[in-house]
Amino acid sequence: MTVTDWMSNNWIEIFGAVTGIIYVFLEVRQNLWLWPVGIVTSAVYIWVFFTHKIYADMSLQGYYLVISFLGWYWWAKGRGHRAQGTGHRAGGGEQGAGSREQRARSEGHGAKSTEREKLTVTRLKLRTGVVLTMVFSGLFSLVWFVLSEWTDSPVPLWDSFITSLSVIATWMLARKIYEHWYLWIIVNIVSALLFVTRGLYPTVALYSIYCVMSFIGLREWRRSI
Repeated sequence: MTVTDWMSNNWIEIFGAVTGIIYVFLEVRQNLWLWPVGIVTSAVYIWVFFTHKIYADMSLQGYYLVISFLGWYWWAKGRGHRAQGTGHRAGGGEQGAGSREQRARSEGHGAKSTEREKLTVTRLKLRTGVVLTMVFSGLFSLVWFVLSEWTDSPVPLWDSFITSLSVIATWMLARKIYEHWYLWIIVNIVSALLFVTRGLYPTVALYSIYCVMSFIGLREWRRSI
């Protein structure tokens, strides 16, 4: 088989890998457009993973679709508070031209004073970490059982692990929690090894790039805290 034939037979997976690279680049940059790109990537990989019998990861892509819309909303909405404008109150004894000028400036920049605060990067709180650990444990056990008993998945253990940890990491990303990058590093390493065994080489390349970008994201998000 020539390279051209191989690319022709795997163009959907290649396309998904390309959009996935764009997605993680936008994630590192905290760019809102990561969410629509992620929606496209997830739709592609639902098909890719279904055809290769990696069912938990296929279901994970469905979850990604839902959380992408939610994350898009959260990031666009911001923290839900209005940014405070300046110059709304004048000093007690200065009600003359200075006060009028302040009011005019405030009105002239009304749009700026009503902008919502952006959702900022935060650290994982202990209570949230405990809850997420419990959710991961329950989800991992459930998915592993389902794949082992009711499907013909050849890799139920690792498929379940990747899926469950990715669910947690994606939720943390949607809330801009810094530590989600540590989870992605683990997910990307395990995923790359798993996809080698399934012959999904464009996806192996994608997750290898994901892993490198995760370390970059860890550094870049740290600076914005």
